[in-house]
Amino acid sequence: MKFIHIADVHLGAAPDRGYPWSEQREKDIWESFHRITELCEKEELDLLLIAGDFFHKQPLLRELKEAAYNLGRLSHTQVVLIAGNHDYISERSPYADFIWPANVHMLKNKEMDSIFLEDINTEVYGLSYYAREIREPLYDRISPGCPERINILLAHGGTQDNIPFDKNVLMHSGFDYIALGHIHKPQYLAENMAYSGSLEPMDKNETGERGYIRGEITKEEEAGSLSSEFIPYAACGYYKITIPIQTGFTNGEIRDKIKEAIKSNGENNIYQFLLAGKRDRDTVFDIEGLTSLGNILEITDGTLPDYDFSALKAENEDNIIGLYIKAIEEGGFAGELGEKALYYGMEALLEAKNYK
Repeated sequence: MKFIHIADVHLGAAPDRGYPWSEQREKDIWESFHRITELCEKEELDLLLIAGDFFHKQPLLRELKEAAYNLGRLSHTQVVLIAGNHDYISERSPYADFIWPANVHMLKNKEMDSIFLEDINTEVYGLSYYAREIREPLYDRISPGCPERINILLAHGGTQDNIPFDKNVLMHSGFDYIALGHIHKPQYLAENMAYSGSLEPMDKNETGERGYIRGEITKEEEAGSLSSEFIPYAACGYYKITIPIQTGFTNGEIRDKIKEAIKSNGENNIYQFLLAGKRDRDTVFDIEGLTSLGNILEITDGTLPDYDFSALKAENEDNIIGLYIKAIEEGGFAGELGEKALYYGMEALLEAKNYK
């Protein structure tokens, strides 16, 4: 039985709202979902698992219809999904009465339920959220009922406020595979238990690869084997890049370095840049102008002015500037702490001196 495991698709989300590329990011999320269904159809996969937070919030009826159309077009693939903490089933949720295509099975109960897919000898267990938070460990006491079947647990949670679980208990619960959602970073907790992560990153803190898990399970009587792997798939990513700055650098040089970084990593990606190093004392970087070079969330100037402290101390040995440098040097301030104390203190003292 061949399957794809996705989670935290967050259809309807618009990351980085207010930025020029936000509308495209919303389209990217839908397009990534469409591409998954196309992949399932092309490769005639048996099962698509959606481990919660299919939508970013309570889905609109038109959004449900759109998603259902894409899933219903699958001619070989059965689909099983659950609602997570973002798209939980509220009293007025369109989920409650929505009729999915014949190949799509939503485990809507708030208590553990299952669907047996006879054609692929697979039983999928799961439950849906009916509230934003569920603090009970609802997965720790579940085990499959028919060992001769391929048994899969579809689960959303793993944090204190969202169905906490003991991974060692789950790992030995008898399931052939445990498809997890809620944590957006892809990770394997055991050979048979994994977070697929989100298809697309949702904000600047979600750096690193995003995608889905593809796997295959074979089973004869009660003995089975599993192989699976994470597949990077996101249309764009968030990058945090440090630009090393040296004394003498101009705004033009920094522009070129930022443009080069964007070109080499992909113009469709989204960036946060840190300028780090030493700059000339009189240099002022055009941060606002630099942010127009691409999909740039922010540029942080972490540079320090290139002071000659020996010369400053000699020139100002009879005033507060010289006394300050001497106090820091003789005060036992080591490493980065001492360096920052010197630089930031000097900025303030020289600014006060110039103001006078």
